Amino acid sequence: MSKYDVIVLGSGPGGYVTAIRASQLGFKTAVIEKESLGGVCLNWGCIPTKALLKSAQVFNYLKHAEDYGLKVKSYDKDFNAVVNRSRNVADGMSKGVNFLMKKNKVDIISGYGKIKPGKKVDVDGNEYSADHIIIATGARSRELPNLKQDNDKVIGYRKAMTLEKQPEKLIIVGSGAIGVEFAYFYNSMGTDVTIVEYMPRIVPVEDEDISKQLERSFKKDGIKIMTSTEVTSVDTTGKGVKATIKTNKGEKVLEADMVLSAVGIKSNIENIGLEEVGIVTDKDKILVNDFYQTNMPGYYAIGDVTSGPALAHVASAEGILCVEKIAGQHVEALDYGNIPGCTYCSPEVASVGLTESQAKEQGLDIKVGKFPFSASGKASAGGNTEGFVKVIFDAKYGEWLGCHMIGAGVTDMIAEAVLGRKLETTGHEVLKTVHPHPTMSEAVMEAVADAYDEVIHI
Repeated sequence: MSKYDVIVLGSGPGGYVTAIRASQLGFKTAVIEKESLGGVCLNWGCIPTKALLKSAQVFNYLKHAEDYGLKVKSYDKDFNAVVNRSRNVADGMSKGVNFLMKKNKVDIISGYGKIKPGKKVDVDGNEYSADHIIIATGARSRELPNLKQDNDKVIGYRKAMTLEKQPEKLIIVGSGAIGVEFAYFYNSMGTDVTIVEYMPRIVPVEDEDISKQLERSFKKDGIKIMTSTEVTSVDTTGKGVKATIKTNKGEKVLEADMVLSAVGIKSNIENIGLEEVGIVTDKDKILVNDFYQTNMPGYYAIGDVTSGPALAHVASAEGILCVEKIAGQHVEALDYGNIPGCTYCSPEVASVGLTESQAKEQGLDIKVGKFPFSASGKASAGGNTEGFVKVIFDAKYGEWLGCHMIGAGVTDMIAEAVLGRKLETTGHEVLKTVHPHPTMSEAVMEAVADAYDEVIHI
């Protein structure tokens, strides 16, 4: 039986980062992976979807070449080639993680791991032990009882990335990040897309103004949106699929080639030995303290199997904190109020901190500023005038409470707000930070200027 200091179960953005950091800290480390290094994020999620979305963006540029004074005689798409490019990007990244493991002397154990009492892990009949076992098994596409996935006509995100044939009509159930990203991709490729969302607005976790803007942009692009609507049943017996939906106005049947279920995720906590070890779970999540220890000494959990936001960057941060704490370093608990969220449809969405309605619910006296990209020189020159930056400050103390963006490339801009909030900056400090011109990023400064009634360019 091989003995390690740290064994990590799962090699997604939580697991592989944790394993590397553990090795850097001097621990003899192994990572167990049942499929591909990098997990869902690298192979089926964050990375390959961005490759698909880039193809969609380039295709849209070709459609609108004349807007830029260019003539493109003929252009078309090759759906299979688009899918293949995305797979190649994912494979390249997975090989990259393999290289990082070797470089950092982390042992890779391939197979299905189950934890056992006495700080042991069984991998397909072979036993390994460690002083510290970290569970990072992630999550999968959640299935609704009335929307069972058959991987043919009712599909999850994984299948949606590798379809052999582009659907003519697609119903997407759920309008979180996964739902709207696929809606944008398939609509750009020429599929007739309908979004069905149970909540009263799309991207329901975002600020209300963001939801409204994205809905406007999507409808303009020809995406049909049905909010306050639920799918009650699907009939897959015929050629395509018939989905019965319930709205405020009664029932209706939608027809399509297939339905993509994007209603969230389900934690991978079954059949990994939790019950055997006695690890406590609640509402599909493993219960942990601030430093990711479970109720059983020597067993830890990070990422999507715990209750924090199900995001790659959160899993990585949690894993690093977890092993630094094990190594006896002085670490601060993660501030879950300062985690950025990004959605990569077009226009992009990025946000951090409180929404306007959350700030009001907390009874805070706030200053709100908005700067539209229609007033930005860089956005106009790039043909990307849709969207805005919205900032929220505490009127009394100047604290930066929230920042919400929608527009081209905003996912690369949100880090300014995350860093500013981490350093407890005030509105006036942001205002007096000279931003470069002409850039999209100066819209942050302009929005702050608007909050403080000092705006120049609107």
